[in-house]
Amino acid sequence: MSEENAHRPSVLFVCLGNICRSPLAEAALRHAAEAAGLDMEIDSAGTASWHTGKAPDPRSCADALKHGIDISRYAARQVTAGDFQRFDRIVGLDAANLADLRRIAPVKAKARLSLLLDHVPGMEGQDVEDPYYGGPEGFETTWAQVRQAAQGLVAELSVARG
Repeated sequence: MSEENAHRPSVLFVCLGNICRSPLAEAALRHAAEAAGLDMEIDSAGTASWHTGKAPDPRSCADALKHGIDISRYAARQVTAGDFQRFDRIVGLDAANLADLRRIAPVKAKARLSLLLDHVPGMEGQDVEDPYYGGPEGFETTWAQVRQAAQGLVAELSVARG
């Protein structure tokens, strides 16, 4: 096995507050990676610190639970400079957060930055809409989008591992 194939892939999902979209993306990728037998490091963070230490939005928790995944113990955190070395990929949930990530990335960052829906054929360049100010239906739409992207990421990483 080559050194590259021995490396455990790592992905960090980033939205604004780390209580709605990015925890759902983390949960979806954990679920998809486990189903595919892919050992990965997966986490989520926010570009803002408003919710640091808090659990995900109750509507995110409820939506994940509808899909058999408990995210109630996740805790929000802010992205750090160290994340750009720790993770292979840092994935923004929308263009604004991706722009913030590009702005704060250290010069010699290891992480490859991308937009989440760039990993879904036909949805490249699109944002995962923030469901925070809406009702439960927005969280279901977010779940559908992050689930599709998680499947795309697993497929990409499985091919890369050979």
